[in-house]
Amino acid sequence: MNIIQKIRTEGLNNSQVMEIIFNLTDASGPRLEGSPGFFRAANWAKNKLASWGLENAKLEPWGDWGKSWELQKFYIALTTPYYKPLIAFPKSWTSGTNGLQNAEVILVDAKDSASLLTYTGKLAGKIIITLRTDTLIPTYKADAARLADSTLQKMADYDPKNVPERPRGQRGNLRGQMQLINQLKDMAKKEGAVAMLSTSPRNAEGTVFVQGGGQFAPNTPENFLDIAIAYEDYMTLQRLIQHNIPVNLDLDTKTKFSSDDVKGYNVIAEIPGTDKKLKEQLIMIGGHLDSWHGATGATDNAAGCAAMMEAIRILKTVGFKPRRTIRIALWGGEETGLFGSRNYVKNHFTDTATKKYNAEGDKLSVYFNLDNGSGKIRGVYTQGNEEARPIFSQWLKPFNDLGASTITLENTGGTDHLSFDAIGLPGFQFIQDPIEYDTRTHHSNMDSYDHLQADDLKQAATIIASFVYDASQRDEKIPRKTFVPRPAGSRGF
Repeated sequence: MNIIQKIRTEGLNNSQVMEIIFNLTDASGPRLEGSPGFFRAANWAKNKLASWGLENAKLEPWGDWGKSWELQKFYIALTTPYYKPLIAFPKSWTSGTNGLQNAEVILVDAKDSASLLTYTGKLAGKIIITLRTDTLIPTYKADAARLADSTLQKMADYDPKNVPERPRGQRGNLRGQMQLINQLKDMAKKEGAVAMLSTSPRNAEGTVFVQGGGQFAPNTPENFLDIAIAYEDYMTLQRLIQHNIPVNLDLDTKTKFSSDDVKGYNVIAEIPGTDKKLKEQLIMIGGHLDSWHGATGATDNAAGCAAMMEAIRILKTVGFKPRRTIRIALWGGEETGLFGSRNYVKNHFTDTATKKYNAEGDKLSVYFNLDNGSGKIRGVYTQGNEEARPIFSQWLKPFNDLGASTITLENTGGTDHLSFDAIGLPGFQFIQDPIEYDTRTHHSNMDSYDHLQADDLKQAATIIASFVYDASQRDEKIPRKTFVPRPAGSRGF
């Protein structure tokens, strides 16, 4: 049996990927950067990798980051004109209520700073909502989907030279709205308001998308309590107030900030290379370990971390002795700006003068990333790397029967391969079936273990293990791409 067949057999028939994910999610809790849950998961992963025989397993600091935040208690309910529990989550890095508060809800209708000032002196002791004029429009598309053959073919045919310029968005309007909201928060905090509620039509059908509520730098003040709430609950409150019916809520929020350790960390471990000429060269794989706090970050991105760990386990189990060193990295701080991977690349691989890769970076052959949910791998985004295309196409052939065959020159953004690509190092993200990632689980209270696709993750880990094997054994490093300015329509940051 050849090595690829051994990898397939181990990965598809003896997988431990779901047990790994259980420990990163249910057993660890939400993994907000710097939180106790992050360190529970990070230390478990480090110890597990070491138990498989990896060397230099550690939590490596990458630099100063910020204060940690933990939600310790939360309760919210409508109490007047009747009792009703509400679906909501406080945004991270926001303050608490100092115990149970029963407060009146005030509706603020302000289109600019001048009209906002008319509410001066009216916010003390209140819970604030702002007027919404949108409505909930039902969707007739399924939440979950597989990539259609036509979509994959379009990706394979992508030509970066023939991409139309993407139309400009409404950034100016959004910036103005955010400035107005921040002005309202400053007023509310100064006057002694209790909290603010916020929503959008996306927060419907029991799903609440919740992220950060403000700054997390060590010396910044606590952010005013901002709570993401279900759209249907929010609009109920608004309609009651518009009909001159008083609305009161019970609200009890306890949060904990800590500046005891303001550094950020990545989990790092490696399998040393064995070839005298190539062992100093490096194959890296990774995914981000941090998550938001509305659930346990199962699809974003315990799935990617577990698939990478499982790929390493597969290789160790089949007795693989790599020519090049293999290093796994579970990144911190991705959700707040790719901090973990960017700083790792800066600390290890970047020439500070040229902003391109240094001599240590030149020893990196390739970095592979997984961070688009738990859907199976369908191929690879090459970030415009023409020379990598035939290599990866050949490597995928043993897995064409598992639905993985598409190689595209497209750029894809929003995750940690960009930190490598930005300085000219080969960094790649796998194409995955979206399942319900963008529609339901990404950054929401639904991002839990039960939304994972076990068979897809087995397939993904198996393919990643094979790619690591191929990259390690190849006589040459993965070629660097010829620099081409990224077209305006490409995806990236």
